[in-house]
Amino acid sequence: MTAVAAVGLNVNVEKLHATPEVARLAREAVSLLEERGVAVWINRESAEALGHAARGIDEAELARRAGVIVVFGGDGTILRTARAAAPQGIPILGVNLGAFGFLAEVDGPELERALHRLLEGDYQLDERMMLRARVEQSGRAAQEFLALNDIVVTKSGYARILKVRTAVNGEHLATHLADGMIVATPTGSTAYSLSAGGPIVHPAVDVIVLTPICAHTLNARAVVVSGADTVTIRTEPIGSPSPPSILTVDGQEGFPLQGGDDVRVERSPHRTRLVRLGRGGFYSILRAKLTWGER
Repeated sequence: MTAVAAVGLNVNVEKLHATPEVARLAREAVSLLEERGVAVWINRESAEALGHAARGIDEAELARRAGVIVVFGGDGTILRTARAAAPQGIPILGVNLGAFGFLAEVDGPELERALHRLLEGDYQLDERMMLRARVEQSGRAAQEFLALNDIVVTKSGYARILKVRTAVNGEHLATHLADGMIVATPTGSTAYSLSAGGPIVHPAVDVIVLTPICAHTLNARAVVVSGADTVTIRTEPIGSPSPPSILTVDGQEGFPLQGGDDVRVERSPHRTRLVRLGRGGFYSILRAKLTWGER
């Protein structure tokens, strides 16, 4: 890979304030990059807390100024960064700060060596499928979203179920009485979809996973469809009062849905590019994170 001339640091500001180790690692990263003559930008809130306010810019701007973004935080921070970085083709290096960390590549003690390798171009890129979701109201596109993990359509606010109608390429697949439906990428198969009973899928496999949430039947099952397919979801309330439904993106962004709205989900042309330094493959990470070790 080519060497890096500008690096963005996206530091989870809550972890920064809560854990002194995070502040220490971030400051050491800034010092190392400065010594190597690399331009450094930091998300604004964390830049001020670190004493580098002059380097502070909005998170969205990091993807336009940096050649690589180093993320200090859990998978949630990486997911948020990915949605901004993917349209720009900017790679992400995730630093695990003690959370579950499926997407992070390095732990804190490994950061210095990882940055040297990054600047020397000694790394590989792991490209991940993303999803594009369009909300269509009265046949017209009302909003569009990008997701790395999943698009979820679910109820909100009431302990009532929804009627969830799912179609694939216009062909009716199933109608469930359920809390909702998860449409996940292979990357997202180890997130909410897994908790709801969905399968684990290797991130290199080009598929989309459909997982009903708490379906009111014993025969509801997750379904794996082609990555080239288009999935359409429509929800209908059951009974009165009518519980509203909501679309959520990677568990972080929400959009309220109206009766009759269609949510169309398909593979996005954008892909998340994760920096990999060869510390272990998917199965090694899976075994470690899910504690599938030998007794």
